[in-house]
Order: sequence, then structure tokens, then C-alpha cells
Amino acid sequence: MASTHPALAATLDRDELFGHPKGLYVCFFTEMWERFSFYGMKALLALYLIKHHGFTDAESLSVLGAYGGLVYATPVLGGILADRYLGMRKAVLLGGVLLCLGHLGMAVEGHAATVGPDGVVHRDLFALSVFYLSLALIISGVGFLKPNISTVVGKLYADGDPRLDSGFTLFYAGINVGALFSALICGYLGERYGWSYGFGAAGIGMLAGLAVFLTGQKYLQGHAEPPDPAALRRRLFGPLTVEWAIYLCAALALPALWALMQLGNAVLWLQVATMVAWLGWLAWYVTARCTRVQRQHMLACVFFVAVCLLFFTLYEQTYGSWVLFNDRMLTKDLFPALVIREGHPVPWSTLPLVLSPFLVALALRLRGGRLPGLLLGGLTLMGVVFIVRDCIVLPQTASSLTYLGPLFIVLLAPIAAWLWPFLERHGLNPSKPAKSAIGLAFAGLAFIPLLMGNPDPASGALGSVWWIALAYLLIEMGEVALAPIGLSAVTELSVPQVAGLMMGAWWLGTSFSEQLASILGKLAALDVPADGQIDMAVAAAKYGSLFQQMVWLGLGAAVVALVVTPVVKRWMLGVR
Repeated sequence: MASTHPALAATLDRDELFGHPKGLYVCFFTEMWERFSFYGMKALLALYLIKHHGFTDAESLSVLGAYGGLVYATPVLGGILADRYLGMRKAVLLGGVLLCLGHLGMAVEGHAATVGPDGVVHRDLFALSVFYLSLALIISGVGFLKPNISTVVGKLYADGDPRLDSGFTLFYAGINVGALFSALICGYLGERYGWSYGFGAAGIGMLAGLAVFLTGQKYLQGHAEPPDPAALRRRLFGPLTVEWAIYLCAALALPALWALMQLGNAVLWLQVATMVAWLGWLAWYVTARCTRVQRQHMLACVFFVAVCLLFFTLYEQTYGSWVLFNDRMLTKDLFPALVIREGHPVPWSTLPLVLSPFLVALALRLRGGRLPGLLLGGLTLMGVVFIVRDCIVLPQTASSLTYLGPLFIVLLAPIAAWLWPFLERHGLNPSKPAKSAIGLAFAGLAFIPLLMGNPDPASGALGSVWWIALAYLLIEMGEVALAPIGLSAVTELSVPQVAGLMMGAWWLGTSFSEQLASILGKLAALDVPADGQIDMAVAAAKYGSLFQQMVWLGLGAAVVALVVTPVVKRWMLGVR
């Protein structure tokens, strides 16, 4: 009789659905809703600041860069606090509450900016203060929630359980599903019906995610609980315990984050100082504490972190210069003849999202696999049909078209999952450094369609939206080749004693790339007059120059990565 894998046998008596712990689906839908709220807000951010609050392109990109820089840096601290003190449940709950408050605060529009006779822009300062406080809440909330949901997923499986990889594949699908729905719903509602509708939808989405997490606690098998509850209850000063001290510090950090978002380059210089400190520590550690093999592994890690930084510097143009270019220079509808022009069309894809918390809760409570399968299968089918409908018949906007990125990720991920093993069987699978070079090359090539679609000002016609669709396809091909491979390499190559610091460096690189993307995006910043009518000749020249430089940056970095690939492979010393 065939034997059962011992790790798998140990899980057979657990409450499962489709061969995975039910807790996986709790994490999937929590992450899906969190990413829905995050990317929905991000798709609107630059256009909202420019069109509603009268920011210049450069000012809006500065806010986008500072926000992105902080939002990818705080998970390092949030992960440490959860690991040592709070546990994942309390950390995710705290992060979820902060995110809900932040996203709902974004719905406070205030009055639109006006331009006086003297040319001075008059803004609603109270609404802007609420806006910056909302960003601070979101930054802090992501810091507590994002790193800990994925940690819970890993703990749901026993050591050696062969289902772990497929479990994480399902979990990360939630990220892209959330991002896909968010652009179509939040981006569309925000630009078509009012900014508060888009931001409000993002906030409601986070509430739904928090409800799924709280109602699904029993399926997390206790893995989200604090590591040492007694330590959390230890008193520090009078009635103040360790747990409430953490909550108090999180609250006290909000004014600092609020101020940082308004202090120009303060976040950038803070990131530079952190990067310099990390590089200094790394130089000391590899020379004083590492063996020869460990030293080479750590240097290989640095390569992958650097590649990550360069790739996402190019990729994050999709939420900055690409959105502005699309808004001003391109058509929006992929199939214009099928678009609904009359009345007030709404995204049908809202319906499966509204139903998902209730259907998921019901499916988790049912025994057996047939009825839960029918519920979740029906929900998935409804989501696919309604997404296709919304993509085709809704009049798209620049922010809603950011759905193209996660759409291509969802379509490409299964192809990549098949391609690498297929190439491995035929001895053609590129090494991890070579895949990084391929990813950088695709990132550079993605800007060529934008150059080709940049309209001729003399013609008076806008460029075709299909050029930016092709650009999204190419850049997502780069992400599929580079991002998961680089992340995997860092986890494999890091010295175990400092694995957390090296993973923190990965997120620090991602954080820094947000700032670099903002700085480069400003090369195409326009001075938009009060009437909103831009000079098309100036715009075409600036966007063309930026995109051309991005092509050379991506391809040049790819060539360098390819040249050093043999060296990095030797440093990896057999790690595939």
C-alpha cells in the first residue's frame, strides 16, 4: 500500500478545503481585501492631488514617493514586533483598524483647490491635514498587517509539507486579484463619480478584510497568537503593560509620519541614512563574522537586492508617469464600440466582492468539499465574468486602467510556473541571476511601446490605449521573471542568524525604489495651467525623453546583470 508523507498525514485530520487548511482561505481573502484597499487608493493618488488639490506634477510625485517609501519600510518593524511580542493576530487586528481609519479618512475631500487672480493656488488646508493623517494611518497599518499575514500562511503547514508552495501560490494570487478588482472599482468610481467614492470603496474593502480575518480565527489553529502572553501583560510604568505600550507608540508615531509626509525630501534622506547604515553593517558582518562561503552568499544577496531596487524603480512608473501620460496623451477604451456611453454605468465586479465575505464564511463552516466548492467556484466564475464585462463595456479612466498590471500577472503566473520546470527538464532553465537580467530587460523594453504611442502634437489626436496595454504586458513579464526568483534567492542565501535583516534589506530596496521612481518621474513633470489644458508639444517631448531614458536604464542594467551573472553564480555555490 502506498505510504503517506508524514507531514501530510499529520494534517489529514485538520479542517481542510480543497486539500489545504481552511486558514489559508482566511488569509487569502484578508490579503485580497487589504491589497484591494491599498492599490485602489494608490491608483487614484497622483491624479487626485493634481486635479482636486491643485498640486503640480512634481509635488504629487513627491507625495507618491514619500508614501511608497514609508509604506514598504514599516513592515520590517511591524514584523519584528509581531514575532517578539504581539503575535500575528493582534498585529493584523491593529494594522487592519489603522488601515480602515486611514482609507475612510481619505474619503474626506474638502473643497477643490481654486486659483486666485494673482495665480496663487488656494487649497482646503483642513482636508489636506486629514489627507496626510490618513496616509500616516495607512503607512502604520500596512506595517503591522502585511508582513504577518504571510507569516501565518507558513505556520499553517507542518515542516516538510509538500503543499506549502502551492499554498503560497494561492495566497499570492489574492494580492493580484485584490489589485485587479481595486483598479476597476476604486479607480473607476473615483474618477467618474467623485474621489470620495473611490477612496470610500477602498475603506469599505478593508473593513470586509478585517471582518474575514476576525470571523476566521478558529481556522488559524492558534498560530496567530502571541509567543509569550505573560510578557505582553508585564507592567512597565504603573498600569501600562508591554502590549499597551506598543499601541501607545503606534499612536505616537502617527504625528511623526504625518509630518514626514509634508517635509519634502525628509523621507528620502531618512532612507539614504538607513541604506548607508545597512551597508556599513553589511561590510562589517561579511568581513568579521562570515566564513568564505557565507560571505559569498551574502554578496550574492546584495546583487538580488540591487536588482530589485532597479527593477521597481522602473516598475513604479506605472503609478506615476504612466498614469499621468495615459490621462493626458492616450485614449482609454480598449473596445470603444462596445462601451456604454449613456446613463451612469457601474462596475458589476462590485457584486462578487460584496458577496465574498458572506460566501467565504459559509463555505468555511460547511463540512465536505462539494457544497463549499460550488459556493467558491460560483463566486470565482461570477468574478471572472463580471471583470471581463467591466473591462470591455465600462468607459475606462487612467486610474482604472492600472488593472492591466495585475490582470497580466494573473495570466502570466501559471505560464511561468509551467515554463521554469519545463526548461529545467531540458537543461535550459536560466539561473537566478540570469532571470534577474531578463526581468530588467523586459522592464526597459516596456517603455518602447510608450515611445511609439506618444502622439504627434501636430496631428491633434491622442495615442492608442493599446500601446500602454502592451507596455503593461512587457513589464509584468519582467516582474514574473524577476521578483519571485529574487525573493526566493534572498531567503535561500541569507545567513540564518541575519535572515530577518536581509529580508528587511529587500523591503528597504523596494522602499528606496519608490523614491527613485518619483525622482525620475519628475523629469516629465508638467506645469498644468488653471484651465487644465496642457501644451501637447511640451508634454510629448518630456514624456518621450523620460521613456527613452527608462529604456536605456532598463537595458543597460540588464547588460550589467548579465555580465556579472557568472560571478554571482560562483558566489551562490550550488544554490539554484
